[in-house]
Amino acid sequence: MEDEIVNRVAQSALITFNLEDYYSHHERVVYDIKDNLFQEMILREKDFRAFVKEHDWSQYQDKNVAIICSVDAIVPTWAYMLLALQLEPYAHHFVFGDLAVLEQALFQKALHNIEVEEFRDKKVVIKGCGDLPIPEYAYVELTRLLRPVVATMMYGEPCSTVPLFKQRKKK
Repeated sequence: MEDEIVNRVAQSALITFNLEDYYSHHERVVYDIKDNLFQEMILREKDFRAFVKEHDWSQYQDKNVAIICSVDAIVPTWAYMLLALQLEPYAHHFVFGDLAVLEQALFQKALHNIEVEEFRDKKVVIKGCGDLPIPEYAYVELTRLLRPVVATMMYGEPCSTVPLFKQRKKK
């Protein structure tokens, strides 16, 4: 009698949560306001307002934009606000900060839409390896969101997991 190979992982009640499913595939770009500064030090209001009016903002259509100033200069807050006003009709998403801040904001936005109740009393494996760069922030935020509802939380692949959390049985 031949022993049939049984895929116990496929038959288990484990739910795999893949953060790659929440990855924004819109292009990421950096807008560096230093290019608008006189001698990379001073923002001239008249020149900046002229630039804002004439610049083709449609080039940011459906892109994720990180607004930064890469030089040590004093830039008034209103200048960043003007940039935001111009980007808003075009950009998919934008933030003040570098690409890491942008990535965090994108995942924050995506994870905010998770219906955590779907995971109540379930055994969840948060998928580890993948093809896309998932920041640690996303793993930590997902843990924060799921911890109050899941029965068990693991990290890795269903065939090889690292246990993270197991809910105590209620008496």
